Amino acid sequence: MADDYLVRIGKLIRDARQHRGWTQTQLAEALGTSQSAVNRIERGNQNISLEMIARIGEALDSEIVSLGYAGPMHLRVVGGRHLSGSIDVKTSKNACVALLCASLLNSGRTVLRRVARIEEVYRLLEVLNSIGVRTRWINDGVDLEIVPPAELDLAAIDAEAARRTRSIIMFLGPLLHRTDRFMLPYAGGCDLGTRTVEPHMIALRRFGLDIAATEGQYHAVVDRAVAPDRPIVLTERGDTVTENALLAAARHDGTTVIRNASSNYMVQDLCFFLEALGVKVDGIGTTTLTVHGVPKIDVDVDYSPSEDPVEAMSLVAAAVVTESELTVRRVPIEFLEIELAVLEEMGLDHDRTPEYFADNGRTRLVDLTVRPSKLEAPIDKIHPMPFPGLNIDNVPFFAAIAAVAQGQTLIHDWVYDNRAIYLTDLNRLGGRLQLLDPHRVLVDGPTRWRAAEMMCPPALRPAVVVLLAMMAAEGTSVLRNVYVINRGYEDLAERLNSIGAQIEIFRDI
Repeated sequence: MADDYLVRIGKLIRDARQHRGWTQTQLAEALGTSQSAVNRIERGNQNISLEMIARIGEALDSEIVSLGYAGPMHLRVVGGRHLSGSIDVKTSKNACVALLCASLLNSGRTVLRRVARIEEVYRLLEVLNSIGVRTRWINDGVDLEIVPPAELDLAAIDAEAARRTRSIIMFLGPLLHRTDRFMLPYAGGCDLGTRTVEPHMIALRRFGLDIAATEGQYHAVVDRAVAPDRPIVLTERGDTVTENALLAAARHDGTTVIRNASSNYMVQDLCFFLEALGVKVDGIGTTTLTVHGVPKIDVDVDYSPSEDPVEAMSLVAAAVVTESELTVRRVPIEFLEIELAVLEEMGLDHDRTPEYFADNGRTRLVDLTVRPSKLEAPIDKIHPMPFPGLNIDNVPFFAAIAAVAQGQTLIHDWVYDNRAIYLTDLNRLGGRLQLLDPHRVLVDGPTRWRAAEMMCPPALRPAVVVLLAMMAAEGTSVLRNVYVINRGYEDLAERLNSIGAQIEIFRDI
């Protein structure tokens, strides 16, 4: 390997480590090596094997080098351009991953329409394929067909793929109906701080599932004599917690009441899908769900997940930050009403079409046109709340929006331990964001954006926020190692280019 390649790899590793917030000693401990060895690697002074690169990438949850093509993907952004025209919102990433997990409930053939072709989906497909589930893209790669085997081969699970997605935890609900004992790798995903699995366990223990976590694995044992004898009260109104409880209740032979349930968009899509499987769910859209489970599900089902409100919000934010007039089509308005109300308070000029239904026949959509506006900072702080409040995943976009508004905006991201820290990456692009504590950021606007070269933050939504700011900054910016964006967005650069952005994809190894 040429010396310049070693130096390039070392720089990527150093940047990924620093974005993770680790010292060289912490990375060395994770790799079982010395701090001096890590130092030599980062300076390009030590030969390094592909196996070691893969181990470093796994430890840092960063795609340092990808097998099968030249290396990690970067974006070169020529900013200062106005967007125009219209763009459609893709189907919901979070709904699609929930439905992939839910397909394990069904012994028949499942077809999901217009599935988001993103890294998070690919990781789950790798896991499903490894345990014997047959999947294939059909209809010119637009739709996904899923056919499970008679028996799952859980011993052959692709542990590496499983650890790269937090969604793997939603296998627990379906699998407890298929086998009495199984193991799953620890869940991974974005670096957003410690997120306990205990709320999942509190719900799933009521179905007889007991979990011991050792040596990087969840060891699960199911007691068939245990069943819910009273309503399940979730200790956290989380989306995946609610989904896991729903997946467990779907094949429980009886009625299960779930209280303090999330009523967010992906939960509603999962409920609609369960109804297509023959499972009756009362209370969809409320915090109390009553599930009339069926012990066996063997149907051929065809379902269309709805559009993604978080992607819709990111496209609205792109228009606001670049001071553009843009029409965002197929916006799931029910899940963006609070965000739009806040933007109206800030002075956003926009209008919307009459409502129409998504392909699932249940979710309400509109087409939304955003125009250049003189924004003022909101009087109240920006903070998330469970649906129907401001969506947790939409909070980061308000950092970029607040940066172009007149005045000070307080953003309180109380859910995640680290995500607010990543928002201060906007300072590299000319932003004036002050980190008050790990959950609160004070944003001063308006901002005169400037181009920069930087490493992609390891959390999905802050990474996209940085990209949007680069689109607004005059000059050429570089965003390195954008795997995390590909986890949640399909062809984002190409789609933004279709409405006037100038973003080039490149690789340097």
